[in-house]
Amino acid sequence: MTSHSVLVNRPAGRLASLNAEYHRVALGAFMVVVVAHWAEHLAQAVQVYVLGWPLPEARGVLGVPFPWLVTSEWMHYGYALLMLAGFLLLRTGFTGRARTWWNVALGIQVWHHFEHLLLLLQALTGAHLLGRPTPVSILQLAFPRMELHLFYNAVVFAPMVVAMIMHRRPRPAERSLMRCACAVQAG
Repeated sequence: MTSHSVLVNRPAGRLASLNAEYHRVALGAFMVVVVAHWAEHLAQAVQVYVLGWPLPEARGVLGVPFPWLVTSEWMHYGYALLMLAGFLLLRTGFTGRARTWWNVALGIQVWHHFEHLLLLLQALTGAHLLGRPTPVSILQLAFPRMELHLFYNAVVFAPMVVAMIMHRRPRPAERSLMRCACAVQAG
């Protein structure tokens, strides 16, 4: 499919445009946000496990000059919501195997979003799960928060990357269904 046929055959509407001629740009912007967030989690893990910082002081790169970022449940929830919105808004641009992998990442993000919603509601109400002294997510009952969220970001990121690679290198049948020009030109 050429970029001309993408523009001529695309359905009307902003969401359709986002998943057609602007899909590649939107995916790139989404990936920048995801990688930046992922880097913050990795920086925090390095601060704890490599540099030996105590957990309260290990706040990632932006959290060092702006400590409120790490402690703000609103900020964490906002990011989880942004991720969920990105997965939903960009979903229809994917076809075939890429759509399957994107859906896997979306499903995991739905759970991750739920966990952040639970944390936010506890922070807002002061009613903490199982009488804990601070807000706690369901899986945080078994795993430490920093490691759990590092894990969440990894298990969302991995199928997202697989989806994007398959989207750029579709099979012929998948390519014929694409409305965007994200695919690498066959040649």
